[in-house]
Amino acid sequence: MIEMKSVSKTFGKKKVLDNLYLTIDKGVYGLLGPNGIGKTTLIRSILGLYDIDDGEIIIDGKIMDSNKKNTGMIGYLPQQFGMFKELTTAEVLEYFSILKGICARDLKKEIVRCLSVVNLQHDRKTLVGALSGGMLRRLGIAQALLGDPKLLIFDEPTAGLDPEERMRFKDIIASISKDRTVIISTHIVQDVDVICNHILIMKSGSNIIQGTKEEIRSFAREKVYRILCGDQDKISGKRYIENIEEDGGTNYYKVLCSDRQKIGTVLSPTVEDGYMSIIKEV
Repeated sequence: MIEMKSVSKTFGKKKVLDNLYLTIDKGVYGLLGPNGIGKTTLIRSILGLYDIDDGEIIIDGKIMDSNKKNTGMIGYLPQQFGMFKELTTAEVLEYFSILKGICARDLKKEIVRCLSVVNLQHDRKTLVGALSGGMLRRLGIAQALLGDPKLLIFDEPTAGLDPEERMRFKDIIASISKDRTVIISTHIVQDVDVICNHILIMKSGSNIIQGTKEEIRSFAREKVYRILCGDQDKISGKRYIENIEEDGGTNYYKVLCSDRQKIGTVLSPTVEDGYMSIIKEV
């Protein structure tokens, strides 16, 4: 469990985190928010990579301190996971095992366990330079699992992956999420809808809206309309055009509206609709 109490972090004159309160229990959480809103700062503060200016970050009852080693408590996969291309996958995990302080007698068993979880057990002697992008990402997940941490943080883990690897990532998360807290920071709302059971929407450095997928969808209930292209000027209230689609040779807009409309067809909201309703304040 993570508790953030009155957390603030400033860079120069910009206050990125501002008196932020947040509580996260066990489960798989998707962290969403516009670029530049502070998601990376939030993650790095939890990891202890940044000194926060004020407040406390508590993980499993322990106050986090950037001056202390927290390596055993958290597994982390950065957006860019690059390693020495001349090492094998097993050698990479051995390197990270030593950094994490895993004792020598458990090292080989732990490497085999983590490679098996991500389906790389038959590639333990494969050089990193020979791995595909998806296999490299899975190796990154394996290193995050070393030591069996109860908190896992993945930063843009599905970016650039093909559909098959994205589904494989979903299956891996399902297999490792029991009795853990998993935070997935991403800009791909569809992945959050498929993989996560809780959603964190960072609207500002002081405001994170938290809820289940159904609770996030409810922010856009009776606000999503399908209207004919050309009828958008007939919409009353605040609006946001999400996309355009074709049906039977006719073009339609999918529109998010603040007021109930007399035109168009009301659609059932998606998680993405709820997210846009929160961010665009519609």
